[in-house]
Amino acid sequence: MTPEALADLVRTAVAQLLADRGLDTTATPERVTVERPRNPGHGDYATNVALQIAKKTGVPPRDLATWLAEALVSRSAIAKADVAGPGFLNLTIAAEAQGAILQDALEAGYGTGAELRGKLINLEFVSANPTGPIHLGGARWAAVGDALGRILRARGAEVTREYYFNDAGAQIDRFVRSLIAAAKGEPAPEDGYAGTYVSDIAAEVLRREPGALGDPETVRRVGVGLMFEEIKRSLHEFGTDFDVYFHEDSLHESGRVEEAITKLKANGSLYEKDGAWWLRSTDFGDDKDRVVIKSDGNPAYIAGDIAYLVDKRGRGFDLCIYMLGADHHGYIARLKAAAAALGDDPGSVEVLIGQLVNLVSDGQPVRMSKRAGTVITMEDLVDAVGVDAARYAMIRSSVDSGLDIDLDLLRKHESENPVYYVQYAHSRTSSILRNAAELGITPDEDFALLTHEREGALIRTIGEFPRVVATAAELREPHRVARYLEELAGAFHRFYDRTNGVRVLPQGDEAPTPLHRARLTLCAATRNVFGAGLGLLGVTAPERM
Repeated sequence: MTPEALADLVRTAVAQLLADRGLDTTATPERVTVERPRNPGHGDYATNVALQIAKKTGVPPRDLATWLAEALVSRSAIAKADVAGPGFLNLTIAAEAQGAILQDALEAGYGTGAELRGKLINLEFVSANPTGPIHLGGARWAAVGDALGRILRARGAEVTREYYFNDAGAQIDRFVRSLIAAAKGEPAPEDGYAGTYVSDIAAEVLRREPGALGDPETVRRVGVGLMFEEIKRSLHEFGTDFDVYFHEDSLHESGRVEEAITKLKANGSLYEKDGAWWLRSTDFGDDKDRVVIKSDGNPAYIAGDIAYLVDKRGRGFDLCIYMLGADHHGYIARLKAAAAALGDDPGSVEVLIGQLVNLVSDGQPVRMSKRAGTVITMEDLVDAVGVDAARYAMIRSSVDSGLDIDLDLLRKHESENPVYYVQYAHSRTSSILRNAAELGITPDEDFALLTHEREGALIRTIGEFPRVVATAAELREPHRVARYLEELAGAFHRFYDRTNGVRVLPQGDEAPTPLHRARLTLCAATRNVFGAGLGLLGVTAPERM
C-alpha cells in the first residue's frame, strides 16, 4: 500500500466514522497526511488527522484517534493502529498490503503521474551569454533544468526546454572585438574576453573566411556561430539538449520588440521621462519603474524580455519558467510586472534563482580554468570527475543555497561519494538478478513472506518514490529525487547486509524457497526504482561497477 493509498484509506475511514457517530461530516479533510515516523518502532506511518479535525467536530482528538484506530484495524490492510500523545495515530501495514507497493514498482512508469496533464510549460534555462564556454553556474542550471524538465514530464506536463541565445547587445560587440584582436595577435581589449578559446575561434574564423579581418560583420556572423555551436556541443555531451534555441536578435529584427512597446504605450503602461520611456512596473509590485527605451532611442534589455514573454505566451504556453543566475533576483518582480502590464496573468511567469557554485580540491578553492583563463567551466568539471558525477553533484543540493563541490570526493569509488553510493546500489541489484538468472531462480510475488524489519523498511522507502517525484515537480526541486535515491540506497544496503540474516539467494546446495523468490522480487522492484530515479536526473544506471 503506497502512502497515497493509505491516505485515501484513512480519509475514507474518517468520513465513515463521522457519519456513524452523527458528527459533522464536513470536518472530513480534503487531504490526509501520512508520514513515516522517525522512530521505526512507532509503526510504518503516522497521521495527525484526529488533531486536524478535532476542533470542528467538538470531540477531544485522543478520543477521535481511538475511534479511528478501532475502525482502521478492521481493514485487512492495517495490521496495527496505536494512539500516541494527544491524538497522533501510528499505523502498521499488513505484509500483504505492502506487497501492492512492489507490484506497482515493478511496472514501467512507476513514479509518473497525471496531475500536470494538459499543462504546457516553457522551461528556459542556462541561456548563457554566447561569448565563452559555459561556467559553473550555467552547468548547475544545465543539470538542474534538464532534471526538472524530466520530472515535470513524468508528472504529465508538456515541457518545451528552451535556450535563449543572447546574440544582441554590447557583449557581442566586445566578443567580436576580442576575436579580431586575437586574429591579429594583439592583446584582448580592456573590456573584452580572454582565454585560449578566443584564439581558437579566431583562428577558425580566418580558416573559413580568410578575408574576415576586413569585414567585422563576417567575424560576428562566423565567430558567434562557432561559439554557439560549441556551447550546444558541450551541453549535449553533458546530457542536456533543448527543444528550442531562441535567438534574441530575432526579436529585434522581426519588429516584435517594437510591437510589444507599442502595445504598452497604447494601454498606458509606459510613460516618458527625461527622454526615456519607462514601464510602470511599480504599479504591479516591482520595487522601481524600469527603463524600456533609453534616452538615446535604443531599447533597454528589458524590452527584449517583454517581447520574449509575448512570444512565449503567443506560442500557447500556460506557464513560463525562467531559471536564472544569482545576480538576476530582481527579474522575479520585473518579469511578473511585465506580464501584468501586458494584461496577462503574472502567475504565468515563474522565476527560479540559482546560487553560485565553487570547486574545491585538497581543501582549497579551484579558481583558474585551463581554457577560459578566468572562470571554471562546465568542461573543466566534466574533465575532472565525469558527466554523471558532475550532474549528480549539481542536482543533489537545493539551488537556493551556494554549492561547494569537492572534486576529491567525487573521484572516490567509495560510499561517501553520493553518486557512487547510488549507482553502486543499482549495480548490486543488477548483479543479484543476473546471479539468480544463472541459477535458474525466478522472482515470485508471495509478498506476505516479507516480514523482516529490513524488508519492510525497504518496501516503504520504495513506496515513497511517486510522492517524492510529485513533490519535486510541484516545488521545482529535483534535489529531492537525488536525496531520496540516497535514502533508498541506504535502505537497500541495510537490507542486503548479510549480518542481519537476510539472504536473497540460496547458499551452496540449498534449494531456493518461496522466500528467496519473494526477496528476489523485492530486489527487482528496487532496481526499477533506482533506474527510474537516476533517469529523471539524467544520470546513468550502470549494470556493473
